[in-house]
Amino acid sequence: MVDAAPAPDQLDLPKAQSGLALRKLISAPEFGPLVLVVLEIAVFTAFSPEFLSVLNISNTLTFTVELGLIALAMTLLMTAGEFDLSVGSLFGFAPVMMWTLYNAGLTSLGVAFVVSLAVAAGIGLVNGLFVTRLKIPSFLVTLGMLLVVRGTALFVTDGFPQRTWSAGGQWLAKTLVGDFYIGPFRVYASIFWFAAAAIVLGYVLTQSKYGNWIQATGGNPTAARARGVNVDGVKLALFVLTAVMSAFAGVISSIRTSAANPNSGSGYELEVIAMVVIGGTALTGGRGTIIGTVLGIFILRVMRNGIVMIGVPGLAYNIFIGAIILGMMALHSWLERRHQTGT
Repeated sequence: MVDAAPAPDQLDLPKAQSGLALRKLISAPEFGPLVLVVLEIAVFTAFSPEFLSVLNISNTLTFTVELGLIALAMTLLMTAGEFDLSVGSLFGFAPVMMWTLYNAGLTSLGVAFVVSLAVAAGIGLVNGLFVTRLKIPSFLVTLGMLLVVRGTALFVTDGFPQRTWSAGGQWLAKTLVGDFYIGPFRVYASIFWFAAAAIVLGYVLTQSKYGNWIQATGGNPTAARARGVNVDGVKLALFVLTAVMSAFAGVISSIRTSAANPNSGSGYELEVIAMVVIGGTALTGGRGTIIGTVLGIFILRVMRNGIVMIGVPGLAYNIFIGAIILGMMALHSWLERRHQTGT
Protein backbone atom coordinates (compact mmCIF):
# COMPACT_ATOMS: atom_id res chain seq x y z
CA MET A 1 0.00 0.00 0.00
CA VAL A 2 1.35 3.41 -0.96
CA ASP A 3 1.09 6.15 1.67
CA ALA A 4 -0.92 9.15 0.62
CA ALA A 5 1.14 12.25 -0.07
CA PRO A 6 0.75 15.02 2.50
CA ALA A 7 -1.58 17.80 1.52
CA PRO A 8 0.01 21.12 0.50
CA ASP A 9 -1.50 22.77 3.58
CA GLN A 10 0.30 20.23 5.78
CA LEU A 11 3.61 20.98 4.09
CA ASP A 12 3.16 24.71 4.58
CA LEU A 13 2.10 24.44 8.24
CA PRO A 14 5.61 24.48 9.83
CA LYS A 15 6.61 27.38 7.60
CA ALA A 16 3.46 29.30 8.52
CA GLN A 17 4.01 28.64 12.23
CA SER A 18 7.61 29.82 12.07
CA GLY A 19 6.53 32.96 10.20
CA LEU A 20 3.86 33.65 12.81
CA ALA A 21 6.38 33.20 15.64
CA LEU A 22 8.79 35.58 13.91
CA ARG A 23 6.10 38.24 13.45
CA LYS A 24 5.10 37.86 17.10
CA LEU A 25 8.73 38.29 18.19
CA ILE A 26 9.23 41.40 16.06
CA SER A 27 5.97 42.96 17.27
CA ALA A 28 6.88 42.48 20.95
CA PRO A 29 7.65 45.82 22.66
CA GLU A 30 10.94 44.37 23.96
CA PHE A 31 12.27 43.50 20.49
CA GLY A 32 13.37 47.01 19.50
CA PRO A 33 15.21 47.71 22.78
CA LEU A 34 16.95 44.32 22.59
CA VAL A 35 18.21 45.00 19.07
CA LEU A 36 19.40 48.47 20.13
CA VAL A 37 21.33 47.13 23.14
CA VAL A 38 23.10 44.57 20.98
CA LEU A 39 23.84 47.21 18.32
CA GLU A 40 25.24 49.63 20.90
CA ILE A 41 27.55 47.01 22.38
CA ALA A 42 28.79 46.01 18.93
CA VAL A 43 29.45 49.60 17.81
CA PHE A 44 31.18 50.72 21.01
CA THR A 45 33.30 47.57 21.14
CA ALA A 46 34.39 48.14 17.55
CA PHE A 47 35.50 51.69 18.37
CA SER A 48 37.00 50.87 21.78
CA PRO A 49 38.01 47.29 22.67
CA GLU A 50 38.24 48.40 26.31
CA PHE A 51 34.47 48.82 26.33
CA LEU A 52 34.02 45.13 27.18
CA SER A 53 36.81 45.09 29.74
CA VAL A 54 35.96 43.61 33.14
CA LEU A 55 36.56 46.93 34.88
CA ASN A 56 34.30 48.88 32.54
CA ILE A 57 31.45 46.34 32.74
CA SER A 58 31.69 46.34 36.53
CA ASN A 59 31.59 50.13 36.73
CA THR A 60 28.65 50.33 34.31
CA LEU A 61 26.59 47.81 36.26
CA THR A 62 27.27 49.54 39.57
CA PHE A 63 25.48 52.78 38.71
CA THR A 64 22.97 51.16 36.38
CA VAL A 65 21.20 49.29 39.16
CA GLU A 66 20.70 52.40 41.30
CA LEU A 67 18.75 54.27 38.64
CA GLY A 68 17.25 50.97 37.59
CA LEU A 69 15.51 50.47 40.93
CA ILE A 70 13.57 53.68 40.36
CA ALA A 71 12.78 52.76 36.75
CA LEU A 72 11.30 49.40 37.77
CA ALA A 73 8.81 51.03 40.13
CA MET A 74 8.10 53.79 37.60
CA THR A 75 7.16 51.11 35.07
CA LEU A 76 4.25 49.98 37.21
CA LEU A 77 3.17 53.56 37.93
CA MET A 78 3.24 54.55 34.26
CA THR A 79 1.37 51.38 33.30
CA ALA A 80 -1.34 52.61 35.66
CA GLY A 81 -1.46 55.87 33.72
CA GLU A 82 0.53 58.13 36.07
CA PHE A 83 4.14 59.21 36.55
CA ASP A 84 6.24 60.81 39.25
CA LEU A 85 8.61 63.74 38.71
CA SER A 86 9.70 63.82 42.37
CA VAL A 87 11.79 60.63 42.23
CA GLY A 88 15.07 62.47 41.64
CA SER A 89 14.56 64.77 44.62
CA LEU A 90 13.69 61.78 46.83
CA PHE A 91 16.86 60.08 45.62
CA GLY A 92 18.79 63.00 47.13
CA PHE A 93 16.56 63.72 50.13
CA ALA A 94 16.31 60.25 51.70
CA PRO A 95 20.06 59.72 52.27
CA VAL A 96 20.41 63.31 53.51
CA MET A 97 17.74 62.62 56.10
CA MET A 98 19.22 59.28 57.09
CA TRP A 99 22.75 60.59 57.56
CA THR A 100 21.56 63.75 59.31
CA LEU A 101 19.75 61.65 61.93
CA TYR A 102 22.70 59.29 62.31
CA ASN A 103 25.46 61.91 62.43
CA ALA A 104 23.52 63.93 65.01
CA GLY A 105 23.48 60.87 67.26
CA LEU A 106 19.66 60.76 67.33
CA THR A 107 19.31 57.17 66.11
CA SER A 108 21.28 54.17 64.95
CA LEU A 109 21.95 53.89 61.23
CA GLY A 110 19.40 51.10 60.84
CA VAL A 111 16.63 53.12 62.49
CA ALA A 112 17.55 56.20 60.45
CA PHE A 113 17.31 54.07 57.30
CA VAL A 114 13.81 52.87 58.22
CA VAL A 115 12.72 56.42 59.12
CA SER A 116 13.93 57.78 55.78
CA LEU A 117 12.00 55.10 53.86
CA ALA A 118 8.90 55.74 55.98
CA VAL A 119 9.07 59.47 55.26
CA ALA A 120 9.48 58.68 51.55
CA ALA A 121 6.40 56.44 51.74
CA GLY A 122 4.50 59.33 53.32
CA ILE A 123 5.57 61.63 50.49
CA GLY A 124 4.42 59.07 47.93
CA LEU A 125 1.10 58.78 49.76
CA VAL A 126 0.62 62.56 49.63
CA ASN A 127 1.33 62.49 45.89
CA GLY A 128 -1.21 59.75 45.43
CA LEU A 129 -3.89 61.47 47.51
CA PHE A 130 -3.53 64.73 45.57
CA VAL A 131 -3.91 62.80 42.31
CA THR A 132 -6.76 60.48 43.33
CA ARG A 133 -8.78 62.62 45.74
CA LEU A 134 -8.24 66.13 44.38
CA LYS A 135 -8.02 64.95 40.74
CA ILE A 136 -4.93 67.04 40.04
CA PRO A 137 -2.74 65.71 37.18
CA SER A 138 0.28 63.79 38.46
CA PHE A 139 2.57 66.00 36.39
CA LEU A 140 1.62 69.07 38.44
CA VAL A 141 1.46 67.29 41.80
CA THR A 142 4.85 65.64 41.54
CA LEU A 143 6.46 68.72 40.02
CA GLY A 144 5.40 70.64 43.11
CA MET A 145 6.60 67.84 45.38
CA LEU A 146 9.95 67.82 43.56
CA LEU A 147 10.48 71.45 44.57
CA VAL A 148 9.31 70.90 48.16
CA VAL A 149 11.52 67.86 48.74
CA ARG A 150 14.59 69.28 47.03
CA GLY A 151 14.17 72.57 48.85
CA THR A 152 13.87 70.77 52.19
CA ALA A 153 17.08 68.82 51.57
CA LEU A 154 18.95 72.02 50.67
CA PHE A 155 17.53 73.90 53.66
CA VAL A 156 18.42 71.18 56.18
CA THR A 157 21.99 70.85 54.95
CA ASP A 158 22.64 74.48 53.92
CA GLY A 159 23.47 72.96 50.55
CA PHE A 160 26.44 70.92 51.84
CA PRO A 161 26.88 67.12 51.55
CA GLN A 162 26.53 65.03 54.70
CA ARG A 163 29.36 62.96 56.11
CA THR A 164 28.91 59.23 55.42
CA TRP A 165 32.36 57.71 55.47
CA SER A 166 31.96 56.28 58.98
CA ALA A 167 29.54 53.68 57.59
CA GLY A 168 32.19 51.28 56.34
CA GLY A 169 31.76 48.73 59.13
CA GLN A 170 28.00 49.07 59.48
CA TRP A 171 25.86 45.99 58.77
CA LEU A 172 23.51 48.11 56.68
CA ALA A 173 26.33 49.20 54.39
CA LYS A 174 27.48 45.61 53.90
CA THR A 175 23.93 44.42 53.23
CA LEU A 176 23.11 47.09 50.66
CA VAL A 177 26.42 47.66 48.87
CA GLY A 178 28.86 45.11 50.21
CA ASP A 179 31.19 43.97 47.47
CA PHE A 180 33.17 40.89 46.53
CA TYR A 181 35.26 39.75 43.58
CA ILE A 182 34.68 36.98 41.07
CA GLY A 183 38.17 36.87 39.63
CA PRO A 184 38.84 40.47 38.53
CA PHE A 185 35.10 41.26 38.39
CA ARG A 186 33.86 43.41 41.27
CA VAL A 187 30.28 42.71 42.28
CA TYR A 188 28.20 44.94 44.57
CA ALA A 189 25.29 43.61 46.62
CA SER A 190 23.09 46.27 45.03
CA ILE A 191 22.92 44.25 41.82
CA PHE A 192 21.15 41.48 43.72
CA TRP A 193 18.63 43.98 45.10
CA PHE A 194 18.00 45.13 41.54
CA ALA A 195 17.63 41.59 40.22
CA ALA A 196 15.23 40.68 43.03
CA ALA A 197 13.13 43.79 42.39
CA ALA A 198 13.00 43.07 38.64
CA ILE A 199 11.87 39.47 39.22
CA VAL A 200 9.24 40.35 41.83
CA LEU A 201 7.78 43.34 39.97
CA GLY A 202 7.91 41.47 36.67
CA TYR A 203 5.87 38.66 38.22
CA VAL A 204 3.42 41.12 39.78
CA LEU A 205 2.85 42.94 36.50
CA THR A 206 2.49 39.96 34.18
CA GLN A 207 1.48 36.96 36.30
CA SER A 208 -0.70 38.27 39.12
CA LYS A 209 -4.24 39.56 39.49
CA TYR A 210 -2.81 42.83 40.80
CA GLY A 211 -0.89 43.23 37.55
CA ASN A 212 -4.17 42.94 35.65
CA TRP A 213 -5.60 45.67 37.88
CA ILE A 214 -2.61 47.90 37.13
CA GLN A 215 -2.99 47.48 33.38
CA ALA A 216 -6.75 47.94 33.54
CA THR A 217 -6.31 51.09 35.63
CA GLY A 218 -4.06 52.63 33.00
CA GLY A 219 -5.89 51.30 29.98
CA ASN A 220 -9.49 52.18 30.84
CA PRO A 221 -10.10 53.31 34.45
CA THR A 222 -13.85 53.65 33.92
CA ALA A 223 -14.19 50.06 32.75
CA ALA A 224 -11.81 48.93 35.52
CA ARG A 225 -14.03 50.54 38.16
CA ALA A 226 -17.08 48.90 36.62
CA ARG A 227 -15.37 45.54 37.04
CA GLY A 228 -14.68 46.20 40.71
CA VAL A 229 -11.04 47.36 40.51
CA ASN A 230 -10.08 49.86 43.21
CA VAL A 231 -8.44 52.25 40.76
CA ASP A 232 -7.56 54.89 43.36
CA GLY A 233 -6.13 52.25 45.70
CA VAL A 234 -3.91 50.86 42.94
CA LYS A 235 -2.56 54.30 42.11
CA LEU A 236 -1.95 55.16 45.78
CA ALA A 237 0.02 51.96 46.31
CA LEU A 238 2.14 52.58 43.21
CA PHE A 239 2.95 56.18 44.19
CA VAL A 240 4.13 54.88 47.58
CA LEU A 241 6.16 52.10 45.94
CA THR A 242 7.85 54.53 43.54
CA ALA A 243 8.76 56.93 46.36
CA VAL A 244 10.17 54.15 48.57
CA MET A 245 12.21 52.68 45.72
CA SER A 246 13.62 56.13 44.92
CA ALA A 247 14.65 56.61 48.54
CA PHE A 248 16.13 53.12 48.68
CA ALA A 249 18.18 53.76 45.54
CA GLY A 250 19.42 57.06 46.97
CA VAL A 251 20.56 55.41 50.20
CA ILE A 252 22.45 52.74 48.24
CA SER A 253 24.16 55.42 46.17
CA SER A 254 25.13 57.47 49.23
CA ILE A 255 26.78 54.50 50.93
CA ARG A 256 28.64 53.46 47.78
CA THR A 257 29.96 56.95 47.03
CA SER A 258 30.39 58.05 50.69
CA ALA A 259 28.41 61.21 49.93
CA ALA A 260 24.86 62.30 50.70
CA ASN A 261 24.48 65.37 48.54
CA PRO A 262 21.17 67.29 48.65
CA ASN A 263 21.55 67.91 44.91
CA SER A 264 21.90 64.21 44.08
CA GLY A 265 19.36 62.93 41.61
CA SER A 266 18.86 66.19 39.73
CA GLY A 267 17.46 65.33 36.32
CA TYR A 268 17.01 61.66 37.16
CA GLU A 269 13.24 61.88 36.86
CA LEU A 270 13.40 62.52 33.11
CA GLU A 271 16.10 59.92 32.56
CA VAL A 272 14.07 57.30 34.43
CA ILE A 273 10.94 58.08 32.41
CA ALA A 274 13.04 57.81 29.25
CA MET A 275 14.28 54.37 30.33
CA VAL A 276 10.73 53.16 30.88
CA VAL A 277 9.37 54.60 27.62
CA ILE A 278 12.28 53.35 25.53
CA GLY A 279 11.68 49.90 27.02
CA GLY A 280 8.19 49.79 25.55
CA THR A 281 5.88 50.93 28.34
CA ALA A 282 3.09 53.12 27.00
CA LEU A 283 3.33 56.72 28.20
CA THR A 284 -0.47 56.90 28.25
CA GLY A 285 -0.80 53.79 30.42
CA GLY A 286 -2.33 50.37 29.95
CA ARG A 287 0.77 48.55 28.75
CA GLY A 288 4.03 47.96 30.60
CA THR A 289 6.96 45.60 30.49
CA ILE A 290 9.61 45.05 33.15
CA ILE A 291 11.87 43.20 30.72
CA GLY A 292 11.66 46.14 28.34
CA THR A 293 12.48 48.55 31.15
CA VAL A 294 15.57 46.52 32.07
CA LEU A 295 16.65 46.77 28.43
CA GLY A 296 15.84 50.51 28.42
CA ILE A 297 18.00 50.96 31.52
CA PHE A 298 20.93 49.29 29.84
CA ILE A 299 20.39 51.23 26.61
CA LEU A 300 20.88 54.56 28.35
CA ARG A 301 23.66 53.47 30.69
CA VAL A 302 25.58 51.75 27.88
CA MET A 303 25.14 54.86 25.75
CA ARG A 304 26.41 57.17 28.50
CA ASN A 305 29.41 54.96 29.14
CA GLY A 306 30.13 54.17 25.51
CA ILE A 307 30.24 57.70 24.14
CA VAL A 308 32.78 58.62 26.82
CA MET A 309 34.86 55.52 26.02
CA ILE A 310 35.09 56.42 22.32
CA GLY A 311 35.97 60.04 23.03
CA VAL A 312 32.67 61.81 22.42
CA PRO A 313 32.20 64.71 24.90
CA GLY A 314 29.85 63.74 27.72
CA LEU A 315 27.82 66.89 27.09
CA ALA A 316 26.59 65.30 23.87
CA TYR A 317 24.83 62.55 25.86
CA ASN A 318 21.44 64.27 25.75
CA ILE A 319 21.61 64.51 21.96
CA PHE A 320 21.96 60.75 21.67
CA ILE A 321 19.28 60.05 24.27
CA GLY A 322 16.81 62.38 22.55
CA ALA A 323 17.48 60.68 19.23
CA ILE A 324 16.98 57.24 20.82
CA ILE A 325 13.68 58.28 22.40
CA LEU A 326 12.37 59.65 19.10
CA GLY A 327 13.53 56.57 17.21
CA MET A 328 12.04 54.11 19.69
CA MET A 329 8.75 55.99 19.80
CA ALA A 330 8.56 55.86 16.00
CA LEU A 331 9.29 52.11 16.11
CA HIS A 332 6.68 51.44 18.80
CA SER A 333 4.10 53.47 16.85
CA TRP A 334 4.83 51.54 13.65
CA LEU A 335 4.59 48.17 15.41
CA GLU A 336 1.34 49.22 17.09
CA ARG A 337 -0.20 50.16 13.75
CA ARG A 338 0.89 46.84 12.23
CA HIS A 339 -0.59 44.99 15.19
CA GLN A 340 -3.93 46.80 14.86
CA THR A 341 -4.15 46.12 11.14
CA GLY A 342 -3.15 42.50 11.63
CA THR A 343 -0.18 42.63 9.27
